[in-house]
Amino acid sequence: MDRVALVIGSTGITGSNLTKELLKQGWQTYGLARNPLRNETGVLPVKADLLDIVNLESALQEVNPTHIFFTTWMRMESEEQNIIVNSSMVQNLLTVVSKKRTVRHVALVTGLKHYLGPFESYATKGSLPETPIREDQPRLSYPNFYYAQEDEVYKAATRDGLTWSIHRPHTVIGHAIGNLMNMGITLAIYASLCKHAQIPFVFPGSEAQWNGLSDVTDARILAEQIVWAADTPAAANEAFNIANGDLFRWSWLWKEIAAWFDIPYIGYDSEIKPLEEAMKDKAPLWRELAERHQLVEPDITELTSAWHTDLDLGRPIEVMTDMSNSRRLGFTAYYNTRDSFYQLFEKLRSDKIIP
Repeated sequence: MDRVALVIGSTGITGSNLTKELLKQGWQTYGLARNPLRNETGVLPVKADLLDIVNLESALQEVNPTHIFFTTWMRMESEEQNIIVNSSMVQNLLTVVSKKRTVRHVALVTGLKHYLGPFESYATKGSLPETPIREDQPRLSYPNFYYAQEDEVYKAATRDGLTWSIHRPHTVIGHAIGNLMNMGITLAIYASLCKHAQIPFVFPGSEAQWNGLSDVTDARILAEQIVWAADTPAAANEAFNIANGDLFRWSWLWKEIAAWFDIPYIGYDSEIKPLEEAMKDKAPLWRELAERHQLVEPDITELTSAWHTDLDLGRPIEVMTDMSNSRRLGFTAYYNTRDSFYQLFEKLRSDKIIP
């Protein structure tokens, strides 16, 4: 086949939705993951450790991709460690496939920490960026593992004559289990627990997030943009922000989410109330709820990432993204954010993830 995709992190929130889109468009699609059994139906599984280059060479021996889609990362204890580990994963993979001489394009998914800073200094160190955030805003002056990953892609492109694309989503909303950054499922679990315990659905974030404008990225529109960039010559060697295309305020969306679950809510009230604190002792309650409703995952730690939701909703500024770079090149997809959340909740309920 003339289009052979290798999706790195194929079982994650971005990777799983990307493999669906690739299969829908007729690509032969390989999915590399530590547990490839979670791959979508139709994906050719590859089990490999990105930090073990010998293992990686063996796993990819019979795989000859034309396109690489890198959608994964590993969270370490410091940004310095993040840089070492996450750049090594990209470097190892691109070194192994370089020998095949089959790869034409590499796509890398990062995010808005490119503009806001790493977790250790999330939107707090130095001056806050201007919004809407634009692709041409310069790199920040302190370490960021996204920059290190990008630099590995640029090196490989120069060495091997590849094209590349960088994709920077805002908060990604979509279906995936065991994902490190999954606000949609985290809020669904939190809302389900609130309903079960008959307590209000409390907004955990900042006043700026509650009252300011925001946007999010449906994992499906992210997948569409990634494949579009891989198939569009004019999009080669560009970085793209990606969001649904609409704007909202959490003061509105929080009420809409509460309405879907039919629960009372409390908005921002003088201080941040971290979700990680609210969820820290809820594992027994979730297990009880899972047993009562015969849910498929009784371990709350496999479903939620409260720490990441707190980082997103605790920002001291409103954050929305400008998508001019892909719009001017012809990418016109649009998703409604309330529908993104509601459709996710419906799928979670039908899949017996939430009651």
